Amino acid sequence: MYNLSSITAPQISPVYSSMAAFSPGIEAGGKHGMGSNKKLLVALIAASTAMGAIILFLLCFWVYHRKHINKSKEKRSHSSDVAKGLALVPFPFLGKYNTFKTSYRKGSAATTMDYNVLESATNNFSESEILGMGGFGCVYKAKLEENLCVAVKRLEGRTSDAIKEFETEVELLSNIQHPNIISLLGCSVHAETRLIVYELMQNGSLETQLHGPSRGSALTWNLRMKIALDVARGLEYLHDYCHPPIIHRDLKSSNILLDSNFNAKLSDFGLAVPDGAQNRNNVKLSGTLGYVAPEYLLDGKLTDKSDVYAFGIVLLELLLGRKPVEKLSPSQCQSIVTWAMPQLTDRSRLPNIVDPVIINTMDLKHLYQVAAVAVLCVQPEPSYRPLITDVLHSLIPLVPMELGGTLRLVKLAPPAFIPKPSN
Repeated sequence: MYNLSSITAPQISPVYSSMAAFSPGIEAGGKHGMGSNKKLLVALIAASTAMGAIILFLLCFWVYHRKHINKSKEKRSHSSDVAKGLALVPFPFLGKYNTFKTSYRKGSAATTMDYNVLESATNNFSESEILGMGGFGCVYKAKLEENLCVAVKRLEGRTSDAIKEFETEVELLSNIQHPNIISLLGCSVHAETRLIVYELMQNGSLETQLHGPSRGSALTWNLRMKIALDVARGLEYLHDYCHPPIIHRDLKSSNILLDSNFNAKLSDFGLAVPDGAQNRNNVKLSGTLGYVAPEYLLDGKLTDKSDVYAFGIVLLELLLGRKPVEKLSPSQCQSIVTWAMPQLTDRSRLPNIVDPVIINTMDLKHLYQVAAVAVLCVQPEPSYRPLITDVLHSLIPLVPMELGGTLRLVKLAPPAFIPKPSN
């Protein structure tokens, strides 16, 4: 029934043949040594599996270790003071006074400085050292070792509002760094007095420059546009690059500080709040008359567009040289928006209301563009206002390259000398 001649010998695997050639206990032709061969295979497979598991474990451990180190470095860098990161000026004294870290809220820490050192550096908080005044105290100039000058804000009182503003500002500034945001150097708590130490801004506030004795004479058109661009960059960082986004809530010309090169930096973050975490029940209505957005004033609605409105007011100050609110009489005031809006949209009337200091130093096309941006920013309806990123990109082409923009200034060549014809 079966054709026995068709049955052939079993084929030998090439792998098995190779193993037989190098293993005396394995015969290529048959069954001899099959048991020991299986045991060897099992042992090899088990050893390979164990080795692979060990290698995989070591690889995973190495990756985790590298990530852990990188995260630690980023965290330390992110919360470090002005002596690191984006700082433009070294502050060697920080290491000397950084005796311990004080956490005011979960996840934040600031360099704690000795109260007696700061008291001495301000001549016992002498009136002659006052740089400015705020709602809860004064800002003093302080001279530390090696003639290094800083600014010290002194907050008095134990009211919940004063304490909250101190904690908010220390927490926020100890965790962010940006070239257009004031740098926190340290803080101190002594009895009921709380001190916050910042880098010193040599040219004071924008308010002082515009509305002080100089009446804006030091601010050319190009410098004013640079300041507007700097402020927009600082706000963009708060709105788009902080997590969660931060609403400044008290943007105004007195909280925009200028260094020796008129680089602008946002300051005074005591009223700042995270976007989306606030509502009318847990956030007290705060701000400065003239800068507060109408929807926040009337309905308590607070968004990043509230900061955009305040930015529009600052832009109008830069253009017109006027204060946000001016008194017409002891009982009547007029806002800069009410006064300027009819003229801002009329090109024939706009040049007549521009600050006389800059009227002959600008390109009229640029003036019209900046006025249009300001008009959009101060729209009563928040949805009509642009995002601060859109404002930023509108201003960049209007600022000279050497001041941080993309505008190429064309220098006119002096007229060629033409000799007079001889008689």
